Order: sequence, then C-alpha cells, then structure tokens
Amino acid sequence: MIAFVIALGALFALPNIYGEDPAVQVSGTRGRTVNNAVLEDVQDALQQAVIEYVSADLDQERLLVRFADPDTQLRGQDVIRVRLGDDYTVALNLAPSTPDWLRALGAGPMVLGLDLRGGVHFLMEVDMVVARRQQQERFVEDLRSLMQDERIRYVAVTQAGDGIRVQLRSEEDRDAAMQAIETNVPDLSVEVEDAGDGYYLRYTVSDEKLQEIKSTALQQNIVTLRNRVNELGVAEPIVQQQGSERIVVQLPGVQDTAEAKKIIGSTATLEYRLVDMRNDPYSAQQTGRIPAGFRMYKRRDTGGPVLLSKRIIVSGDQLVNATSGFDQRTGTPAVFVTLNGAGARKMSRTTAENVGSDMAVVLIEPITKTTIGPDGEPFKTRVILEEVISVATINEPFGRRFQTTGGFSPKEAQDLALLLRAGSLAAPVEIIEERTVGPSLGRDNIEMGFRSVVYGFVAVLVFMAFYYRVFGLIADLALITNLVLIVALLSLLGATLTLPGIAGIVLTVGMAVDANVLIFERIREELANGNTPQASINAGYSKALSTIADANITTLIAGVVLFTFGTGAIKGFAVTLSLGIITSMFTAIMGTRAVINLIYGRRRVEKLAI
Repeated sequence: MIAFVIALGALFALPNIYGEDPAVQVSGTRGRTVNNAVLEDVQDALQQAVIEYVSADLDQERLLVRFADPDTQLRGQDVIRVRLGDDYTVALNLAPSTPDWLRALGAGPMVLGLDLRGGVHFLMEVDMVVARRQQQERFVEDLRSLMQDERIRYVAVTQAGDGIRVQLRSEEDRDAAMQAIETNVPDLSVEVEDAGDGYYLRYTVSDEKLQEIKSTALQQNIVTLRNRVNELGVAEPIVQQQGSERIVVQLPGVQDTAEAKKIIGSTATLEYRLVDMRNDPYSAQQTGRIPAGFRMYKRRDTGGPVLLSKRIIVSGDQLVNATSGFDQRTGTPAVFVTLNGAGARKMSRTTAENVGSDMAVVLIEPITKTTIGPDGEPFKTRVILEEVISVATINEPFGRRFQTTGGFSPKEAQDLALLLRAGSLAAPVEIIEERTVGPSLGRDNIEMGFRSVVYGFVAVLVFMAFYYRVFGLIADLALITNLVLIVALLSLLGATLTLPGIAGIVLTVGMAVDANVLIFERIREELANGNTPQASINAGYSKALSTIADANITTLIAGVVLFTFGTGAIKGFAVTLSLGIITSMFTAIMGTRAVINLIYGRRRVEKLAI
C-alpha cells in the first residue's frame, strides 16, 4: 500500500518538472465558435508574418498556439488579433508542457500564485456617468408610480439635463405633487419652474445622494466581480478598490486567461423594453426619424433594426437568480430568470397591460475593436455594444420567474446565466489596463526563496543522516517522499502555491523531522534501559505515537481555522501546512516503520545503527 501511494504521488508530481510554454489562446465570443477554419486562418496569418510557433491545437472550443519565447508570443498575439477581428478573444497564456500521456491521466502541474508565476491583472474603471443616469431613470419611474398611486394628475415626468422635470395639470396638482414627493422621495431637491404653458417642478439629486450613488455602484461592482471570480474557481484572488472610480482585479495562477477576460470583463447588463408596434423600424432607419419616446436598436440574429421604448421595464440589478436550460416547447437553449419583488411587480403590471405586444431583451456589454493605424500598428478602442438578443410576444401576464431565449448556443446560455447569477453590475465597467504580470517580488527574490528552501532541506537531511545514521537516512527518505506527496496533492487539488505556501511547506518539513526525532530518541531510551532492538523499535513507535498525533492534530486544527477565516496569503499558508501535516503523518510514522521493518524485521540483531 505504501509503495502504491508513493508511486501514485510521484506520477502526479511529475508534470511539475516540464515547465510552461508562452502561448496565445483564442476563444469565440458573441456566438462565434473556434473550429478548423479558424485554426487554418491563424496558421496562415503567422506564416505570412514569418512568425514561428511550436504548435497550434484545438481543445474544447478554444485554440492554443504555443511559442518558443515571450517576444514571439507578443508578436503572434498582435497578428492573430488583427486577422480574427473582434469576434474572438485573443489572450496571452502560459500553457503547461505536460506530455500528452500524463494529461490523459488527468495529471497537471501546480498552479503558482501571482507572486511566483504571475497571472492576469485587470484595472477597471466604473462609468459613474452611466450610474448617475440609471439612478435618474429609476427616480423617473418612481415619480410616475407615485403620481399614479396618489392620483395626482400630471402631463409628463422626464429627465432634463442633470435633473427631473415634472409637468402638472394645475396649481393644486403641483402643490400635492410637491408634498407627496417631499414625503416619499427625500433624496430629491425641488424648485418650482414658472412657465406660461403649464405648471412645472424641477428635481435634482442631492450631493449626499450623488456620493452615495457613486459609492454604492463601486462597492456593488466589487462584490459582483468577486462573485464572478468565485464562479471561475480562482484561488486567492485580489479584487479591491483603487481611488474613487477604479477596481483592481488580479487572478494569480489563472490558467484560462481568455475565459477570465470574458467573464470578468463583461458587464452582461440586461434590459427588458417594450417594442414599438406602430412604426416600421426599417422606414425609421432610412429616414432617420425616430418616434418620440423610442430608440433604435439592432437585432443580434438578423442584424435588422428594431424600435424599443426608452422606458426600461426591469434591468439586471433586479435579477435574483438565473439558470440555463432548454425551452420545453422548442428545445432551444434558454436562460431562466428570477426577479426580486420590485422587479416582479413592474414586470407583472407591464405584461398585464401589454398582452399581445412584443417585448425585447437588450444585452449591453463593452467590446474592444482592433484596427490598424496609419503607421501599420494595431490599436484598440472600447465601445458599448447594445444588441437585442430576443424579441418575444407577451401571450399572458408573468412576473417573478420567466425565460429568455435569443438563438444562442448552450455554451452562451451557460455563460449568460453565470454572469447574471454572479450579480449584475451597478454600472458598466471598462477595462482600461489588461496585462499578464510577472512575479511581483522579482525573479531574484523568488530564486533566493527557493534556494533557501533547498539549503534548509539539505541541512536537515545531512543532520539526520549524521546524528541518527541508518535511521536518519530512513527519515531523509521519508522527508523526500513527504515533499513529493505535498506537490502531488497541490497538483491534484489545483491549489495555488504562493510564497506563504512555501513557508508552510518548510514548516511541515521541520514538523515531519520532529516526529522522527521523538521516535528515534524513544528507541534510544529503550536501548539504554536494556531492551532488545526489536522491542525498542516497537516501543519507540507505539509510545511516541500519541504525542506525535496530539501535536499534529492541534496544528491541523489551527490550519483549518486559518483557511476558514483567513484571506489571501493566510489561506495559501494554511493549505500547504494542512496538507503537509497529513502527508508527514503518513511518511514519518507509517513510511519509516515499513522501511525499518524491511531492514530489521524477522532478524536477530545485537545493536541498531541509531
């Protein structure tokens, strides 16, 4: 059994000796798939640019092109991005050089943290102008609902610059509206507008409320991005505020950078709007005359125009849950959406009043357009893309739970549900800086850290061999095996190894030796008391076991507590410490006992080399 465990550990630790290749990863966006045609297109582009690559392989709807060095990798990324355009995500990656036969067994290298190997770094800016506009739109809807509930006659409630303008039918209605709004919406500051054609009130958002809107938008986006990182399964991420409008996202040791960019960088903001059933969108597009109260959008499936109401029924921030599945009637992929209480009431009221009309789902996301400048160099611009992904007829009223279909693939439905389930952003975010970062502590410091681990490890091996002779060599063998098993478990579990994690490994090395020291000193005591070598070995292991177990169990409890309540570097330390304690109990007690029994078992010996 011990031989089998050691062999299995060595097998799964083996991929860590092969290293990684600089690579460019290509994945499809907005309904595009990566297939053999894309592979041939990429290969042709690289050949025309005279850029050598190691290999180009298709794997699970993505293309991975390996290069010999980082400089060639960067040149290849620019060429591929220009050739494929904006329908594909082209991102830098580090691809493990693990042989195919090991990958077939499910073996892979350890994931190194941002301080050891680097990772993905995003600097994102929150669009506070949009956050303010969205809040004003909500206030407009709130004032309309308030006028209806209080039975106050009004002509219109519209946005007017930085404020909201309310037109009433009479002076009495204006006074009643002023009192109702002051009572129910205290965040608005009011002033009376004198005009000859009616009675007006102008409301502006107070400075305190504006600051609250900005702070809330930033904090909600941080929480949402953290949820999305958790959906990606990234260990020890960094999502934190920078300044008053920016967010830093660092994903240490991430393998699939293209997927991270797609999930983290997308806003996946949904808006549900009514379709204009009276006017022809094609005629409006040709003449440029858009009916009042409507906006022109483009459909994703046909590319044709569609006129939608400026009034939003519900938006992404009112979604509670979203799951992907299939429409029971047509069998097409669908996203099943659940709204909160306020959103459900608005949706129920709107659908009840508009049975037979069409309702559209608008997907809003920022995209990067890559173009070639006059100097022949590619440059990127960010634009906000608003597409109608679904237009459906309201056959009957519905409210809290319903489904959205948009002609997307099952993978797109899963991605959209993931983004919505992780939470909607309070305001759009734009990636203003994106890079694959190297070790944050510097390559020299990393090498010195590893060197210190090696020196300490070798010093322990020499001491044990010199002080305990044959028994010390057996302990050294167990120590090496322990290190291999820790690496194997880290590789199997996909845990991220950081510098604090290396400190945890060093600590477990000392604790593993400590267990053997207790056992060997107990054996020496038994020999000094005149017991036979066989009896001394048995007594040394049996009597020291309870002490070793108590010490390791209490330390394991501390490690579990650190992992449960700690964050960042503390978790990295706790993972390797806990794994090291488990493996050291196996190697220092069972492993050394098995080897000693193999050497001295069933033999009559006069003395022990201890």
